[in-house]
Amino acid sequence: MNTQHKPTYISLFSSAGVGCYGFKMAGFDCIATNELLERRLNIQRYNQKCKYPGGYICGDITQEQTKKLLYDQLELWKAKEHLSRVDVVIATPPCQGMSIANQKKTDTEIVRNSLVVESIKIIQKINPRFFVFENVPAFMKTICTDLDGTNKSIADAIERSLGQEYSYAARIINFKNYGACSSRQRTVVIGVSKDYADCISPLELYPDLLPERTLREVIGDMRPLKTFGEIDPTDIYHAFRIYPEHMRAWIADLKEGQSAFENPDDNKKPHQIINGEIVINKQKNHDKYKRQYWDKVGPCIHTRNDLLASQNTIHPSDDRVFSIREIMRMMTVPDSFRWVDSDLDTLNKLPEKEKRAFLKKEETKIRQSLGEAVPTAIFHSIAEKIADALAHPPLPTLEINKIIAANRLSDAEALKEFLTENPLDLAFSTLSRIAELSNTNRTETAAFFTSKTLITEMMKTLPVSEQETVRILEPSVGVGNFIPFILKKFEGKNLQLDIVDIDSASLELAKILLQKYHVPDTCTIRYINDDFLLHDFPDRYDYVIGNPPFFKLKASDPRLPLYRLEAKNKNTSNICSFFLEKSLRLAKYVALVFPKFLLNTPEFSTTRAELAQKSVDAILDFGEKGFPGILVETIAIFINNLAAPANTKVFSLTHRLHLTQPQAYIFDPELPYWIIYRNQLFDSVCRKLDFDVFEVFRDRQLTNKLLSSSGELRVLKSRNLSDDGKAILDIPGYDSYISYAAAKPLSVFQYLDAPNVYLTPNMTYKPRMMKKPPHCVVNGSLAILIPKGGIVPTEKQLSYFSSEEYRAFYQIARNFQTRSLNVDACSVFFYGLLRDEAKPAPEKFDTSVQLSFL
Repeated sequence: MNTQHKPTYISLFSSAGVGCYGFKMAGFDCIATNELLERRLNIQRYNQKCKYPGGYICGDITQEQTKKLLYDQLELWKAKEHLSRVDVVIATPPCQGMSIANQKKTDTEIVRNSLVVESIKIIQKINPRFFVFENVPAFMKTICTDLDGTNKSIADAIERSLGQEYSYAARIINFKNYGACSSRQRTVVIGVSKDYADCISPLELYPDLLPERTLREVIGDMRPLKTFGEIDPTDIYHAFRIYPEHMRAWIADLKEGQSAFENPDDNKKPHQIINGEIVINKQKNHDKYKRQYWDKVGPCIHTRNDLLASQNTIHPSDDRVFSIREIMRMMTVPDSFRWVDSDLDTLNKLPEKEKRAFLKKEETKIRQSLGEAVPTAIFHSIAEKIADALAHPPLPTLEINKIIAANRLSDAEALKEFLTENPLDLAFSTLSRIAELSNTNRTETAAFFTSKTLITEMMKTLPVSEQETVRILEPSVGVGNFIPFILKKFEGKNLQLDIVDIDSASLELAKILLQKYHVPDTCTIRYINDDFLLHDFPDRYDYVIGNPPFFKLKASDPRLPLYRLEAKNKNTSNICSFFLEKSLRLAKYVALVFPKFLLNTPEFSTTRAELAQKSVDAILDFGEKGFPGILVETIAIFINNLAAPANTKVFSLTHRLHLTQPQAYIFDPELPYWIIYRNQLFDSVCRKLDFDVFEVFRDRQLTNKLLSSSGELRVLKSRNLSDDGKAILDIPGYDSYISYAAAKPLSVFQYLDAPNVYLTPNMTYKPRMMKKPPHCVVNGSLAILIPKGGIVPTEKQLSYFSSEEYRAFYQIARNFQTRSLNVDACSVFFYGLLRDEAKPAPEKFDTSVQLSFL
């Protein structure tokens, strides 16, 4: 955290500062605030938002001189306040042309939306710990001109520039559900720097769901205003805004919810007199001249909230529009907020004439600012959550292990007491990590800690049922890392949550930790201490969500035949397979973390064939980032049991690739396994090659103990093959040998002088191939490829394996894996030989059509 006491923020496109006043209320210091209009920036000065005068920056943020003022303030704070890093950047840029991607919009609108890109550039340069965007519901789909000069959706622009450094989430929320008495849907994007992302998820920073508040609850205690121009003597901002008096008859008889256009008498409908005739005004929508309801949530506040003819502006019982103070209450703006450089007492003491002059000058500007504002409570809630995260910074595993040792937390009772008391005031995520690392049973049940980054991406992908009551099963809950996210994802639902774990100690820890988390009254949690795979679940669930254990059961394990009884894939002993199959039997929708080898290994071919018949909505590829400190590649797979196969979203966290693939295309049965990153390059190479032409042998016996620096037979290893596959390299200190006698019993010996076998390295994305030299053997870092049917590859065919084109193809063919890169019985399929002529491409490339390669 910063060395100064208070957390810090920068606000871009801040208008009058109504929303980000919530950050001031939460104890943040404002380094700089930028706004185009001086009069709005002055309102922020009246509220003493910035510590230094230079922090108020008026000007176009796209101009270099304006940005220089911003960066000068950063340097000032570094010098005077010892600022090490900005905590938050808030951006609420104007966003024009709300049509979504691929629809027509003007060049001006696209350039206008590039103000968003200016915000992205500033965030990229400043590198804050957190960032917040707020904008219209269509924000993420809106087109902008990105830094690379291309037009793309704002979602793609944020991902391209910020996705590598931040975990972020975008949610469309209605302010009425989070404290404001105003029904308005907006997009809020929250980003968390990757060094904080496993301590606090962006999803945890959104405001908490609150009961809707009615107008009666929010403004019902305020003084009625019945007279034109009447001003509450105790509050200058609570005044009857005047309008043409003849219009009063249009609204005087309206009941709650009625529009003046519903008056039976044409004289009382909004109209004009033209040539002595009543001409009724056109009713373009149903919310003009409409009286609001006392016992419903307030309407969306628009910029022209001063007009009867605007949308939903008429008070529930008075014949007037809502007063400034009423709108401030609806928008959760505190009474302490100043619109001018005078306090409320001073304004209230003005003579009546001066009050009217004041309102005539200021009222419209104030109302416009309120119509553009984010309710203060929304940003205040986000600010408080960020402040709490900053007060509890991430602890490295080394520090957590020191805490465990110092407090003897390997003792179950000591651990429970520590988690209950939290004597060090640690963050919830740190307590969860301590619980996981302290639980000595965790390795026996493969209950490893699930990172918040992984869970965040899963929750962003998971669809939410429209049902009011939702039943969810967590099949291997551990210490409960998924549960807070499930509660947040399904907030507002009647949630019935069953959580299962075979380890009673883990389940007890989960109970203790969840006591520290606000579980809503609408959620019922049932704890089940049992073996998920053997437990009898009488009912089906809407979802099964979680991270099952990954390990292979021994053949002698008495559970294995029991688990296999109902299993369709009986070729594997990995427990995760049985978890997946039972989850599919129990739920309408399944979202599970799984080893990445599901995509390609022979033992899961039956599982892949079964899943191909279902709708696989998404595959998230975490690579090795899923489990901190554990070298295993994982994915999350999302399966809709009720839908037919269609499209599959594919997202690689390591490569930041987002694809939407036809499921039949990436699950093509002509290929030996799923190719989730399949693309045109992959297909073009496929048309050039004849596949399935080699068998493979890989040594598993020739260990380092058998090797020496000299001997009768040379032992070739992967680095001995030149990068182009043309030569055997001599490498001092690396080259190895073996005696004839030691080599003869080994399986690899059969290839000692084999005349037509070929070598290729394992564990590399730089494949190359060469004919095996005589009178040598190879260790497991090299695979031996044996041509089928006596085929003899040509030099041209061998050279192709080290080409850039084939290497790019090979990465896709191996699904960008990093751990399971050995050439095995499945992947050897892709060592194809160049044809004399490539197969022709389809007339029009269509990824929904399977292509014939064989």
